[in-house]
Amino acid sequence: MSPESTGQNEHHIRVYRRRFRAWRGNRPFWAGLFTMAGGIPIAYFPYANMHLGNVTLAMSTTAGAGSLIIGVLLVTLGLTMWFHSIVRVFAGVAAILLALISIPVANIGGFVVGFLLALIGGALSISWAPGEPAADEAALHDAPLSLDKQRPEREYAPEGALHGSAVPQQSAGDHDAASGYDGGTHRAG
Repeated sequence: MSPESTGQNEHHIRVYRRRFRAWRGNRPFWAGLFTMAGGIPIAYFPYANMHLGNVTLAMSTTAGAGSLIIGVLLVTLGLTMWFHSIVRVFAGVAAILLALISIPVANIGGFVVGFLLALIGGALSISWAPGEPAADEAALHDAPLSLDKQRPEREYAPEGALHGSAVPQQSAGDHDAASGYDGGTHRAG
């Protein structure tokens, strides 16, 4: 190998970073991350104990099981957005609905933090669309155009007519067999 080749000296972190960037670009990554981040405080706060000096504050309520279910479902929907991006719209709608349900059930939606994160994640999931694959420049120039993208380079004029002279144009429905004009963008001949 020559010293100019970059393959042998490439660092592993760069390789993993490129792979992660390609993986992240093919799915609603941020939607899944926000949805999972919204599910964690919704599920955590009803079971959390806060210590202020010698005083223990328990935030557990009667809706602890409902909060746990909503939080686990939001984390599951976030993972679904990552690994099954084909159902991203369903997962986004479900995340928004669970975020709205968490307001009365789970301590005001995980003290509004989990509610907002899940709401943003669901909205991002609904609005995400897969990008077009990047095409090679050479393939773009060599590929023929489809019929709907083909454009005539100049307007067809009967033989013998000079460019720029006043030649009456035929309507699209007329067909003149002598001139070869068929009314469309195709030329007879």
